[in-house]
Amino acid sequence: MDALPKPWYNLEDYRAVRLREASYEAEIAEKFLEEGLIRNAAGKAFQAWKAVVAAYAVDKVDDLRKVFPGVKRLRGSGRRVEAIMWILAIMPTSKLKAIASIIGGDIDVYTNIALDLHDYQYNGPDPEGVFSPYPSDDVAAHDVRRLVEKVKELVNKRG
Repeated sequence: MDALPKPWYNLEDYRAVRLREASYEAEIAEKFLEEGLIRNAAGKAFQAWKAVVAAYAVDKVDDLRKVFPGVKRLRGSGRRVEAIMWILAIMPTSKLKAIASIIGGDIDVYTNIALDLHDYQYNGPDPEGVFSPYPSDDVAAHDVRRLVEKVKELVNKRG
């Protein structure tokens, strides 16, 4: 895989690499599903989704600047970059929902599935629904497949 270019240098290169990353992660998620490694597949599907959200967020940078203003000092170099550029580069899970709501459409809707799969990856199935929204691995596998298909669709639409 190509090194991830920093969004503060070139947003178009950043988007292209994030879309490739999403495609690769989705492919690995499918392989894990074939092997019955559902929790691992959920993790890869989630990583693929974060990459898709980051790629699509490039189109909404101006809107996102209003929600995430300011600057961020980079560790090591001490360089300062816009907060939104740092968020795009990292795409923290804690910001995913807010960013997806600004992007809208399928990105907003499917982010809920991605976040549920993220919980499932760490907690596994839970028939009582206390620690995970998935009562079984089969139900989680269904959502992994749905999310991977949407990742492929969105990557093909932009790539």
